[in-house]
Amino acid sequence: MSRIASDTYRSKVMSAEEAAKLIKNGDRVGFSGFTGSGYPKVLPEALAAEIKAAHDRGDEFQIASYTGASTAPEHDGALAAVDGISMRMPYQSDPVMRNKINAGTSEYYDVHLSHSGPQVRQGFWGDLDVAVVEVAAINADGTAIPSSSVGNNNVYLETAKKIILEVNAWQSIDLEGMHDIYSMKLPGENVAIPINAAGDRIGSKYYDIDWSRVAAVIETDAEDRNSPFKPLDQESKTIAENLLDFLGNEVKQGRMPKNLLPMQSGVGNIANAVLVGLNEGPFEQLTSYTEVIQDGMVDMIDSGKLLVASATAFSLSPEAAARMNDNAKKYREHIVLRPQEVSNNPEVIRRLGVVSCNGMIEADIYGNVNSTHIMGSRMQNGIGGSGDFTRNAYISCFVSPSLAKNGDISAIVPMVSHHDHTEHDVQVIITEQGLADLRGLSPKQRAKVIIENCAHPDYREALLEYVARAAKVANGAHTPHDLATSHEWHRRFLETGSMKG
Repeated sequence: MSRIASDTYRSKVMSAEEAAKLIKNGDRVGFSGFTGSGYPKVLPEALAAEIKAAHDRGDEFQIASYTGASTAPEHDGALAAVDGISMRMPYQSDPVMRNKINAGTSEYYDVHLSHSGPQVRQGFWGDLDVAVVEVAAINADGTAIPSSSVGNNNVYLETAKKIILEVNAWQSIDLEGMHDIYSMKLPGENVAIPINAAGDRIGSKYYDIDWSRVAAVIETDAEDRNSPFKPLDQESKTIAENLLDFLGNEVKQGRMPKNLLPMQSGVGNIANAVLVGLNEGPFEQLTSYTEVIQDGMVDMIDSGKLLVASATAFSLSPEAAARMNDNAKKYREHIVLRPQEVSNNPEVIRRLGVVSCNGMIEADIYGNVNSTHIMGSRMQNGIGGSGDFTRNAYISCFVSPSLAKNGDISAIVPMVSHHDHTEHDVQVIITEQGLADLRGLSPKQRAKVIIENCAHPDYREALLEYVARAAKVANGAHTPHDLATSHEWHRRFLETGSMKG
């Protein structure tokens, strides 16, 4: 049965190949999609074929590709593989896309997720030519039921000259009512976002689309890219235990209520280990104000530990995605999916007192964090929403194993090779070795706590030697550094394959 209840929209149904011809060289295209959910499933590959054919003829054909966050191989990967992307923003994780960025074939603007939609609305990127957005269904009145992510979709639908919709029958029709579509305005017109609790609903269940700008509708039945989580290893469990012990102490000290404060967690195995630990731990009636719904949150809703989770997208394993599709009517009572300009909004994060927990590539001895670049130059994925939450959180935490590359890389270094989060915003650093609470500490005090509690024993002595040398070179300055050797470990790794001396 068709998911298109509107005659007006049914008249615009066409194939992905026909719709792809509506996109031209140089177009700025806003795609739906966030962490592998809710992205268009067939239009990108059809567009990639058009781009390849143009290149084979000797014609130029590239587009600027804007999304909510990362997508999937049949989206980012397909377009990047044919050198079809001139500019990418705001976040990506596809290996082909990453290689094109680091090779200089595609430009990349790594931007805070909460800034990306407003920047498009404000015209920083020029006119948006096309929006390509997946929806679960189109209602008789022309409104649309969002699918498994919202991201920047509302902004793209509101601002694009031309709209292409993919109506995906794989998405559960019972997602209807889970979403809360609330759009911000231009500076000078905005009012305070009226969210005072994680579960507050302030907008519409649907996208209200200007049908006159809809150029094509494509019908699909294809699942999201749902990647399984790796089995939890002891390292991830230990990091999670360290965080949970810290939260328990915050409650004991009276700095947090017994049901904690709204939690935010980044994507990945360690984040999911934290959720598993929360599900097994003593805390009850929890809430979450975050970016993505992961397996652990679904488990916590099932167990009754998590009352409500606010996010902008799902990031689920195949098993959890199937559970969500089968039981969306139940989960929509506990989950709110919002635009990322709201889910990641600093005003709301600060008001709610969110506790943030994000991954990092490396931290230095003073608490600066690099979460985006390998050895200072090569982009990994991007800053995503980690900055939105870190700078505005009640307590901001970063987690990572203390070692990488079989011990040849230390996650704790004298000076990070790229700065994403400064010492002013980073309050807690956690590895499997322990936890460094940096609140209220001077740079020299932070160095001692980070080295003693978070660095791997294989690197502690070298870090202490660096601190002693830096103190002499800098004559006891506020933040002692020996600039001649501060990146010696990174240089050594690039030359020898190991940071070890």
